[in-house]
Amino acid sequence: MAKAAPEGLITALDVGSSKVSALIAQKADDGSLVVLGTGQRESRGVKRGYVADLHATELAIREAVEQAERIAGQNIEDVWVSFSAGGLISDIVRLESDLGGHRIEQNDVDELLRAGRDAIDPQGKMVLHAQPTRYTVDGLAGVRRPLGLHAERLGVDIHVVATDGAPVRNLDHCVRSAHLEVRSIIAAPVATGLACLTDEERELGVALVEIGAGVTNVSVFSQGVLSGLASIPMGSADITDDIASSFGTARAWAERTKCFHGSANLSPRDNHEMIDVVPAIPDDGTEGPRITKAQLNAIIRKRLERLMGEIQKELKKLSFEDPAGRQIVLTGGGAELKGVADYAQQFLGSAVRVGRPKGLVALPEAHAGPAFATLAGLARFAAANPIDLRALEPNHQMVTRTNPGALIQRLIAAFRANY
Repeated sequence: MAKAAPEGLITALDVGSSKVSALIAQKADDGSLVVLGTGQRESRGVKRGYVADLHATELAIREAVEQAERIAGQNIEDVWVSFSAGGLISDIVRLESDLGGHRIEQNDVDELLRAGRDAIDPQGKMVLHAQPTRYTVDGLAGVRRPLGLHAERLGVDIHVVATDGAPVRNLDHCVRSAHLEVRSIIAAPVATGLACLTDEERELGVALVEIGAGVTNVSVFSQGVLSGLASIPMGSADITDDIASSFGTARAWAERTKCFHGSANLSPRDNHEMIDVVPAIPDDGTEGPRITKAQLNAIIRKRLERLMGEIQKELKKLSFEDPAGRQIVLTGGGAELKGVADYAQQFLGSAVRVGRPKGLVALPEAHAGPAFATLAGLARFAAANPIDLRALEPNHQMVTRTNPGALIQRLIAAFRANY
């Protein structure tokens, strides 16, 4: 029988377009995270990252969490949830205060953060993250711990991630309907970056491309934080659908064939290796057609070409253009396709590697691939429990109902007004 949850227990919940995954981890005395149990169910109620069926999504969440509870032998009450749909907006905004040369004390930092909190005006958007990242002391950027230093001026960089409120509220409703308390809803690129990227990569500059089933998130990290992101409504499920429609078969067969036989690379042998197609509606006594592996991979590469073209456009918009020394990390379920890293490297002209989750002890092999990077990142985010400026508010309110406007321009204007 499951027992009451001990201190330091963390439950991560990744609600994606193809699967709902749960992970229960225990924070050890040395700070490491030990995985106690995992669960997974097919996601039938989520389309392109958005909840499209409340009941189906709630059921998948309930079943995935219950499976993780049985394996862990623990009852859990609250979860950290990922949000991977489009519409996410990320920006780094800066705020400064005049100290007059005295030594920086905690009150100085607290007042600066409160000023940052009060200045955030998302104009109807829902703020998912409002976190101080680094401080500036008399123009010197990148100071992590300003306490004790003497300074004329103290500044802070605040990372703000916001999105439309309705999709987040739908996700929140599904989780709570499964009798779970929502600790926080985390933007998937923030969590995935924690799981797959090193501190040096985030500092030097790196692009993270998460190829999910229905959505591909493109994120750029620089100077240690997420500096920009974009979402493409296309993913690995579109490859599966192309295979199914091209050869007149069911999605389930197309998915299995893609995983076992598919590749982003071409080989002369592919023209000779044959695959028996199972028709979507098989006739009694009638065998399905036979295709070559080359035909299968041609369909895969055609969709990949479209996807990589969109990724290239978004990277250019995010000013990630210089291929010299700039690395791209592929993750998500789509990164498990054979040869996809080589294909992406040739297409995008940058060094590409596949990012897998790291930093967790006893993570099952079945959950150690790129498809579960967001899940692992959620657990690491929860364990770090970073400062969120919204927690400083006496009355918690994530949505500000005002006239529509450009979020980034309004944020910058608001901060300048507080100088």
